[in-house]
Amino acid sequence: MRIWMKRGLILLLLAMVLASCGKAPAEKPAETGAAFQTVTAEEGKAMLEEDPVIILLDVRTPEEFAEGHIAGAIRITDSELEAEAPRQLPDKDAKILIYCRSGRRSRASAQKLVDMGYTQVYDMGGIIDWPYEIVK
Repeated sequence: MRIWMKRGLILLLLAMVLASCGKAPAEKPAETGAAFQTVTAEEGKAMLEEDPVIILLDVRTPEEFAEGHIAGAIRITDSELEAEAPRQLPDKDAKILIYCRSGRRSRASAQKLVDMGYTQVYDMGGIIDWPYEIVK
């Protein structure tokens, strides 16, 4: 009987972990009420095709960028974002679509931009999920 209870508990914990792995549609810092939106690669591609002035921001390292990036992307390393954004992204109301390698840095960078007052921030996740052509 005890082994079945342990297995049941393990399955319940596994289900809880897997349920928490999904992407949230928006992240909101409590103090500002501002949010960024999470979009898929397909949604991001459609946004780029529909809006020629959208800013595509790659927050990876220079080496990662050189290995391959999405056409039209500008690069600001995630660790330099707070210092470089005011100069390279002066319009806080511009649409900004962010990506990195896997999605961790893009999510953190999207939150940084929102915290800095940017109003139209979209996290596209990682280039590893980009099924389209890249520039090398």
